[in-house]
Amino acid sequence: MSASPLSTGGLLISARWLRSSRSTGMNNCVEAAVLGGGLLAVRDSKRTDGPAVLFTGPAWTGFLASVRTDVAD
Repeated sequence: MSASPLSTGGLLISARWLRSSRSTGMNNCVEAAVLGGGLLAVRDSKRTDGPAVLFTGPAWTGFLASVRTDVAD
């Protein structure tokens, strides 16, 4: 598998970020934003000016399935 650079074209700046409902008031969780082109961005709620990880829909679904499997084991 290979990765290539992806231009977000300012999508992160104008993104509407949503914080996890499991986040406490201490900013110790993640925030997510749905971007154009079927992308989902995820970032650390403590570093709102920091980087974000971008997922396609299928990649996000696979990531969640993997996490859920690890939790169940």
